[in-house]
Amino acid sequence: MKEIEANKIAWSLLSKDHYEYFKEQLQNKNSVLSSFVEKEIGNISGKDIIHIHCNTGADTISLARKGAIVTGVDLVPENIFYAKKLSDELDIKNIEFIELNTMELKDKHNKKYDMVFATEGVLYWLPDLNRWAETVTHLLKENGILYLHDSHPFYFICNKEIFKENKLEIKHPYFLRKPKCKEYIGGDYASTEVIKGENYGWVYTISDIINPLVKAGLTIEYFAEYDRLCYDMGGMNKDENGNWYYPFFDKKLPFMFSLIARNKKNE
Repeated sequence: MKEIEANKIAWSLLSKDHYEYFKEQLQNKNSVLSSFVEKEIGNISGKDIIHIHCNTGADTISLARKGAIVTGVDLVPENIFYAKKLSDELDIKNIEFIELNTMELKDKHNKKYDMVFATEGVLYWLPDLNRWAETVTHLLKENGILYLHDSHPFYFICNKEIFKENKLEIKHPYFLRKPKCKEYIGGDYASTEVIKGENYGWVYTISDIINPLVKAGLTIEYFAEYDRLCYDMGGMNKDENGNWYYPFFDKKLPFMFSLIARNKKNE
């Protein structure tokens, strides 16, 4: 579809910047996973994990360094190129990367995993959560789990530019069902330059996220909400665990969530 092709091109413009940013991070510390993720996934040594929407592989490498056998998947060729380059440069052996649209995994990839792993910046780029949930179930072994950590739907409806001014404004409808189009990409934690590149995103409600997983046969075992982000949006403070928060909105608003769902019966 045209929106996915546009996103593929737009994200390719940031691949090198993300690679360089995370290379420096991973040369200085063992993991770039947030403290919430580290705690919630627990001991994964020896586990077979597929990291979907892996970008340039920083989280994938962090999982491998914790002893997991990890497969990273992304639809952007440049992301996979730099993910392989990064893992080679850091001498990570228990890892591989596949260039493939996640929506095609159900038809083209039949290996089963102990965990499907998806973190920060995943759901917004997906046009069909029902298909995505079916794909997750397809990838899981019996008793395998989905681990999902992403921005909270509430965060997406707000005007992010004025949080740092201690103001709250609803900018986008919570029940929006059509893709949002932006003409530029970048200006994030890893790529400060704003680049012209049309991209599309989809905003979902909490029920939009949970119901497709249940419909696909998964059992929700855990759901948590946080007043923290894993990156600095400007005007934020860093807490003792390395997460970021707005002092004025501390313990007041949800910015991220985590979810664990189990495949109790394989397809």
